[in-house]
Amino acid sequence: MIEVLTAQSETQAAELEAALERAHLPAHVAIIMDGNGRWGKVHGLTRTDGHRESIEAIRRTVTAADDLHLGYLSLYCFSTENMDRPPDEVGSLFQLFTDVLDTETKELHRKNVRILVTGMLELLPDALAAKFHSAIELTARNTGLTLNLCVMYSGRSELVEAARRIASDAQAGRLNPALLSERVFREYLFHPAVPDPDLVIRTSGEQRVSNFLLWQMAYSELVFSEVLWPDFSRADFLAALLAYQQRTRRFGRVS
Repeated sequence: MIEVLTAQSETQAAELEAALERAHLPAHVAIIMDGNGRWGKVHGLTRTDGHRESIEAIRRTVTAADDLHLGYLSLYCFSTENMDRPPDEVGSLFQLFTDVLDTETKELHRKNVRILVTGMLELLPDALAAKFHSAIELTARNTGLTLNLCVMYSGRSELVEAARRIASDAQAGRLNPALLSERVFREYLFHPAVPDPDLVIRTSGEQRVSNFLLWQMAYSELVFSEVLWPDFSRADFLAALLAYQQRTRRFGRVS
């Protein structure tokens, strides 16, 4: 059965948080942040307005993850497929990334948050890629929440790139193909040290994974929320964590 969560009232946040089992929180939560454009349309605004409003939802979610001492939070910010959107929307998104990096990086650093970026930054405009690299460098030694921003990311491209590097190493004699295993393959992913997500949340009611972390989410629990991402609240995040805690994770084994 597919579980789809409806919106939670902010007045429920304290009750939801009290119900959480702190010893059984997911170590890594990944979110497909969907619904910005539809939010703009619903409110008589533009898609760009929806993208800008989404920053508040990101702040709420990062704060909640940090408060709960989660280890990793991955956010699907921009896929390679998003480059097929109208040029003015892509340009607005790139400018939004620039603005957010300028305004939020120092505060995240102050909170001991470590920033990672998973994706092909070399495909971004040079100035924007440099800002991402600066944020990564500034926060590299932080020991709190790891905020993994998936930017210019494609799950299939990550796997193709891993296969390409494996083939190159095998051809050069650096890798014996007979010794290739899942553990070895993982070392060729963009960030092999980042653990697989225990929980993947998708907002806006859509029920697909959209080329996100295809290798990593093999045994992730999936929770779908009807809430459009800009409206996603702390209570909605807590409700997803509670739904996760009600699952029995078998990893293919018989319970």
